[in-house]
Amino acid sequence: MQTPKGLSRRTLLLTGAGALAAPFIARPAFAATTLRYGHNNEVASVAGAQADWFAEALGQTSGGDIAVQVFPNSQLGKLQELAEAVSLGTIAFSHNTAGALGSLYQPFAALDTPYLYRDVDHLMKVTDVDGPVMQELNEGLIAAANVRVIYAHYFGRRNLTCNKAIMSPADLAGVKIRAVPFPIYTTAVEGMGAVAVPVDWSEVPTALATGVVQGQENPVNVVLNVKLYEVQSHLMLTGHMSNAEVVVMNEDTWQGMSGAEQDAVREAALQTREKATKAILDNEEAETQKLRDLGMTVIGEEDGLDLEAFRASVSKLVDERFGGEYGDLYAKIAAVA
Repeated sequence: MQTPKGLSRRTLLLTGAGALAAPFIARPAFAATTLRYGHNNEVASVAGAQADWFAEALGQTSGGDIAVQVFPNSQLGKLQELAEAVSLGTIAFSHNTAGALGSLYQPFAALDTPYLYRDVDHLMKVTDVDGPVMQELNEGLIAAANVRVIYAHYFGRRNLTCNKAIMSPADLAGVKIRAVPFPIYTTAVEGMGAVAVPVDWSEVPTALATGVVQGQENPVNVVLNVKLYEVQSHLMLTGHMSNAEVVVMNEDTWQGMSGAEQDAVREAALQTREKATKAILDNEEAETQKLRDLGMTVIGEEDGLDLEAFRASVSKLVDERFGGEYGDLYAKIAAVA
């Protein structure tokens, strides 16, 4: 298709001439603007449900002027493809790990460093879009990839699952563990003593069932909702990484909004951040117990899990690979009170 004289391809996308690919589709004045939100999670999980909560909230805060159509379960692509889709403007919203966003703007990956945060409150202050660390990272992400963070919610503490008891890094020698396919995650798994096998989330159940990997790591909410207890016998409460799930938006879509529409997005984002974070915090212990009830053997420090050995091993490898690159950012994160 030839581009009409004087109009860029991006302009066409935003005005509706490229409607099949555009996140911001031009509509008659009386109709709602429809924006697409693609993600990789199951609707039953908090990460999946919060996308629907955001869509509902934005419909309300915008007075019905903005509608969000949500596509879960990797319908619009895998993790990397979703990140790129928001950058290119083929979808308006997605959510991802900070490590995955590092593929768009590398310093973002530092937010998913293992054993980085003092507690959940520290994590949430660091990832607050109005806080100094996230403001700095957001400016870099916008400049590098045309993507802006609109909010981040608590995703949970990542724990290890396997088909045998794992008490220390020595028990993972030669064991293949699925890693989120981004460097900070493969480093975490290797630091735990395992062989890291990068696998996209959409392929994890099959990889576990077929023995391509012998284990994986995720918050208990994910383990429960995806029924990983059906293919994994043991859950080790390593708590090696505290995650915030980061919700991002195409920058051109944001800039194309009126001030009132941007305020509506901010308010919906705040409501959803608080609701999703509360849902995860309220259910972590209950979901861990439910996994026990479903037959998983849950191993914690009181059962002999050597958390200090995991911390020392992972932190050593992280420092070797990322200490020089992210040292200044780690210092800023540590300074957040």
